[in-house]
Formats: sequence, structure tokens, C-alpha cells
Amino acid sequence: MIAFPNAKINIGLYITSRRSDGYHNIETAMMPTGWCDILEIVPAKGEESTLTVTGRGVDCPMEKNLVMRAYRAMESRYNLPAVDIYLHKIIPDGAGLGGGSADAAFTIKVLNEMFELGLEESTMAEIASTIGSDCPFFIYNRPMLATGTGTTLSPIEITLQGSTLVIVKPDAHVSTAEAYGGCNPQPTGVSLPEILAETPPKEWEQKGVKNDFEATVFKHHPEIGDVKSRIAEMGAEYTAMSGSGAAVFGIFARDILAEEIEASFPGMAYHVAKL
Repeated sequence: MIAFPNAKINIGLYITSRRSDGYHNIETAMMPTGWCDILEIVPAKGEESTLTVTGRGVDCPMEKNLVMRAYRAMESRYNLPAVDIYLHKIIPDGAGLGGGSADAAFTIKVLNEMFELGLEESTMAEIASTIGSDCPFFIYNRPMLATGTGTTLSPIEITLQGSTLVIVKPDAHVSTAEAYGGCNPQPTGVSLPEILAETPPKEWEQKGVKNDFEATVFKHHPEIGDVKSRIAEMGAEYTAMSGSGAAVFGIFARDILAEEIEASFPGMAYHVAKL
């Protein structure tokens, strides 16, 4: 069975408070994109489950890969037989696009369908939450407001039909610990769902839609801030870093050709899609 785990972007990301357990409460809008990996799961040829990863290199032992962790979580709950998993990585890692989380969530969904488990989305999301905080979003895979540690989800409306989405991933890696290390938690002061549902992207920045990680990340990785500036100079109505970086996205009212991105950001991974 084949699936296409997709990336996400964060539109607005606020670090609202530090928790007693050492984690942080956040508020962010998450939206799926068309930048996808390729996942195939088939019955195992041998007695043991296997994971084969191709495409973009992932320096991770098999059992620590989020895909295999998702399989083990399902196997332990539902006594699943062994499988062979093939993952072709296209979404860049260390990008704030949730590629690994998407792969894990789609593994859960494929196993549910493959073995006819009949699990509800809420049940799969609960299992996904044990893998990573972004994973439950990809079970639902539609625009969501994420609060708490990122696993409390509620549907929201984001009106972007007819816009063009551009995502650029510079050659930089930002660790989540580094991003959180310099943040200053505080209440948002904005109603993110209301702004995204009722106002066009060109008004988002003036209404306070921003990524709290940018101040710290751009200080240590100015090349990411430079990508944001260059996307804005191309005429984006709104541009921001996704998650804790390093990918930056722009929303345009006009069509964007791949050749234009290649010329402006040579050698960088990118994705362009009409919304």
C-alpha cells in the first residue's frame, strides 16, 4: 500500500508559556502542503519487519526512525504481523515542515487501512501523540489550530484559494532545543483563527501574525532571515519561517514559476504550488 506523507507550514507560531514539565505551551495554525514523501508498506518477505529509506539521507538507526516507532506502537497495540516499509524522502529534514512526523502519522493510517483495524481519527491521533507533538496533526491533515504542546487540535479556516505557496529550505539546520532556548514566552494578544479566516495574507503581519522563533533563529542563522527578506522582495503578501526552521514560506497573489525560484535561490530545496 502506497501513501504520500505531506509537509506542513506554520502560519503564526507563539510560545505562550513555559510548563512545569520543561516543555512549552504554543499556539500555531498548521496547514498541509503538497510537498510529499513516498511511503510504501507491504507484508514482510521475512520474519522481521524492515525499513528501507532512500532519497534525502536520514542519519538515523532503523528503530529510532519515527516511521519504525509508529509501526512498533501499532504492533504492540494490535498484534500486527511483520511488514517491509519503504520510505523515499523528498521533504527536507531540519526544516520545520514536519516531514518525519508526517511519515510516522501516515504509517499509522496506512497500517489502519492495510489491516482493516477500523480506528477512528481520534484513536490514531492519540497513538501519534506518543511519537511526536506534530504527529497528530497529520492524522487529520487539514488546517488546525494547535495549542498546548502542539497536540491539542481544533479545526480552523484559512482562505488562500488562488494564492501561490512557495517554500524554500536554505542549507541550514536549526535544532528545536536551540530555537526554544532563546524564546521569551508570553501571551499572543491576537486571535489567530479569526485573523486567518477573515483577513487576506497581506494584512496578517500588521495584525500580529508572526513566528516567535524568528528573533532567535535569525540571530544565529542570518542566512534564513536573508531567505525571508528575498521572498518578501519577490512580492510575497506574507512570508515567515515555518516551525523552528529552517524553511521559509511565502504566499503570493501571483503565479510563481519554478525557474524564478531556482534563479533566486540556487541550490536550495524548494516547493511551489497553486493553492
